[in-house]
Amino acid sequence: MLYPASFGDNPLYPKDTDFRVIRKDDTNGFGVISLRSFKRGEIVAAMAGEVVTDIRQHTLQIDDESHLHDTHFSGYFLHSCSPNISLDMRNMLITAVEDIPANSYLYMDYAETEQVLFKQFACACGSESCRGWITGNQEIHPGFVQEAMMRGPDAA
Repeated sequence: MLYPASFGDNPLYPKDTDFRVIRKDDTNGFGVISLRSFKRGEIVAAMAGEVVTDIRQHTLQIDDESHLHDTHFSGYFLHSCSPNISLDMRNMLITAVEDIPANSYLYMDYAETEQVLFKQFACACGSESCRGWITGNQEIHPGFVQEAMMRGPDAA
């Protein structure tokens, strides 16, 4: 199991026979690789961790006031504008949104769960739907404000 024994024995918790947290590269840092395949709609795993009230690196937003701090598994999901997993923060479950072949990284869209990111950054996902800059779902891309000011108040 990737989680410590103190987290309990939920059979849906990620097992070290199914997942690895490894360093991908200098741009992305660490990520989670699935050693087995998953079909679209299949539950990938359950999440656990410390519930905190502040935004930290490796946290996932549960609601307006709380975040899951998981330095064992879900805190290492990489971002993609075309993710292969979706997170249900109410039930702490991860679901495949497309077929995931064995030995693939797990990618989530950070804007799915996060209102405000710990730190915004340039996107390097390379998907056709790449937004170019990663923000929370209630943040504005820093260049958007500058572009709007250049267009002026009468621009539609």
